[in-house]
Amino acid sequence: MRSGKEEAVREVLLENYERYYRLAFSYVHQEADAMDIVQEGACRAMLRADMLRDEEFAGTWVYRIMINEAKEYLRKRRRESGEIEENRMAAEEHYRDPDLHEAIDRLPEQEKTLIILRYFEDRQLAEIAEILQENLSTIKSRLYRTLGKLKEELSVSA
Repeated sequence: MRSGKEEAVREVLLENYERYYRLAFSYVHQEADAMDIVQEGACRAMLRADMLRDEEFAGTWVYRIMINEAKEYLRKRRRESGEIEENRMAAEEHYRDPDLHEAIDRLPEQEKTLIILRYFEDRQLAEIAEILQENLSTIKSRLYRTLGKLKEELSVSA
């Protein structure tokens, strides 16, 4: 029989599978890799459901797992290949502005995650702070600083 935590995690995974896929895809830009990340993250979430402190926060807890899984995938890939390979055609299908996409990819992981959650996943700042386990004012200032960086980089490349 499943515990309440396991059931909460299972429901969150089922309800948000598409979101997790989009999140993973925004990191790796390849369908198969994104699906692998989501499957691995879902497996990890189910196996560790007992570590969830409060069932009410299952959604942000699973988001954090998916982000960490995507970052770990990229780290492994860098070690294996020495550099990240991109499938630009697939990325251009999902992003309207390839220059913006490239600028976001060049951001440090922390800033990239913030942009993805806010603008591609349409998460509120308070929810992002909870997912990343950081202070709301830190998230706000980092977001505005990152947006400034992106704006400056895009105006230079234009």
